[in-house]
Amino acid sequence: MALGEFDLIARYFANCGPQRTDVRVGVGDDGAVLAPPLGHDLIAVVDTLVEGRHFPPDSPPDSIGHRALAVNLSDLAAMGATPAWALLALTLPAANERWLEQFARGADRLLRRYGVALVGGDTTSGPLTITVQLLGFVPRGLALRRNGAQPGDVVMVSGTPGDAAAGLALEQAQLVAAEDVAVALRQRFLYPAPRVELGVALRSLASACIDVSDGLGADLGKLCTASGCGAELELSAMPLSGPLIAAVGRARALQLALAGGDDYELCFTVPPTAFSQLVELARVSSTPIARIGSVTERSGVVLRDGATVTQFSARGFDHFR
Repeated sequence: MALGEFDLIARYFANCGPQRTDVRVGVGDDGAVLAPPLGHDLIAVVDTLVEGRHFPPDSPPDSIGHRALAVNLSDLAAMGATPAWALLALTLPAANERWLEQFARGADRLLRRYGVALVGGDTTSGPLTITVQLLGFVPRGLALRRNGAQPGDVVMVSGTPGDAAAGLALEQAQLVAAEDVAVALRQRFLYPAPRVELGVALRSLASACIDVSDGLGADLGKLCTASGCGAELELSAMPLSGPLIAAVGRARALQLALAGGDDYELCFTVPPTAFSQLVELARVSSTPIARIGSVTERSGVVLRDGATVTQFSARGFDHFR
């Protein structure tokens, strides 16, 4: 017998994620009733993933569930928010129970890791499309923004940008690498690790922050535009992973780091006076961060490679190009 919409929800999503005491009404009613903490601002983000556009058609279902949550968690991290509640809209070509079980497992794993309750959603039939809305909160007035960078601030990035783009190329058979290298890079694409804890810790340190989803160069450019400034990046300081360099070489690795996308790292700026605090924060939390440049008065992002300076021109990922 075909699985109906309400059976699907009850079987795979009614118990997905943890229970939270601030959820007055959750899955099963016409809407969720939530109780945000007093003295906090509510932060809302939403992302849609379409098969063939945002992930390959043969992607593991648990990876799709993971990514659908991770891309939104990364947006909340860029705002310095504590994630709390999620809504899921799922469009399916068919109610494949094995696919649903694995998808729900991937989503549940990330929901529980970050204490996010699934409080509602919708299902319908059609081409595979996943839309997730996440809600979180931040102490009033402390949300991180893109528009606070000042000339002289230090530009930082977490993790090793470029890995996910190489992982996608491997998934699409556009790149060949040794098995251990391929496994490491595929993992970075299929199961991104949003920097939620770092985002929360940056509330009192960062002057501006953005998540790196469309390529480091393009996303830093957006931050600079919002802040009315520019940035100079030192290519020699770019944090490139060993697997990435092994797979494509240093020159191509730099290109993927700057314009590859799908990293879901944080790029942020801090005043020079806060840099020592930031280094200590990274040490205590075991979060990899790197100083990659500085904020300038002149608009645009420029790349410095020794004595050579060039203007960054890649436009990052745009859904309508």
